[in-house]
Amino acid sequence: MNNKKVNNALFPRNRRGQELSTNAIIMIIIGLVVLVVLILGFTLGWDRIFPFFFSSNNVETLKTNCGAACATGNVYNYCQLKRTLKAEDLPKEGVKGSCNDFSKSAYEKYGIGACPTISCPSS
Repeated sequence: MNNKKVNNALFPRNRRGQELSTNAIIMIIIGLVVLVVLILGFTLGWDRIFPFFFSSNNVETLKTNCGAACATGNVYNYCQLKRTLKAEDLPKEGVKGSCNDFSKSAYEKYGIGACPTISCPSS
């Protein structure tokens, strides 16, 4: 028998350092996916990439914030601080106003109540 070692360029015998581990390949793939998501998020806008994170309805949050401003007697936060009300039946950019504005009859269907303890100055 001929026991000569064949030096084949396609299938070398000594392969130390010539292959990537599975962990390295997985990390490269995850890194590329994160990079693509970041690029798409900053170019197209995050609300298009993850619409379920950016809800078009903030009525409950606004009710909580206005209720807290009323409960603590914070006149500025209730009467003057401009907030944005977003709901499905409003324009996409929402409606800007104070808690006092949203407690009026035009917005009563959203349930943001008037504050009996705070008297807002007329503007």
